[in-house]
Amino acid sequence: MPGLHHVEIWVADTADGLEDWRWLLAVLGWSRTATWPEGETWSADGVYLTFTGSPNLRDEAHDRRRPGLNHLAFLGGARGDVDRIMTDATSHGWTPLYHDRYPYAGGPDHYAGWLENANGFKAEVVAAAKG
Repeated sequence: MPGLHHVEIWVADTADGLEDWRWLLAVLGWSRTATWPEGETWSADGVYLTFTGSPNLRDEAHDRRRPGLNHLAFLGGARGDVDRIMTDATSHGWTPLYHDRYPYAGGPDHYAGWLENANGFKAEVVAAAKG
């Protein structure tokens, strides 16, 4: 019975603030399955992510280093797929993190890239294990 059903992410701007997420999720094979004025849902393999406008907006920016969710890690396919995503990400609103240690910032057996968007959300794109 273990598994993840969904994750809901509250964001400040659903009108223009999701273009980076839309690109990343689409390139990773997720499909947008619902939209409404205050948000949208993306699904893959029985799990879904919902982005919803936060009802509690304050002047504070999102800070992934505060208690709470630090980042989402996505399966990115083969190593070449992860490399392509990391190369293309900068033209879609994402900034590479730990680029000086890419692709082994997570250790010698963990091929992945980390990205941060303009709103401070972090995503990890992980390559399939060799073998």
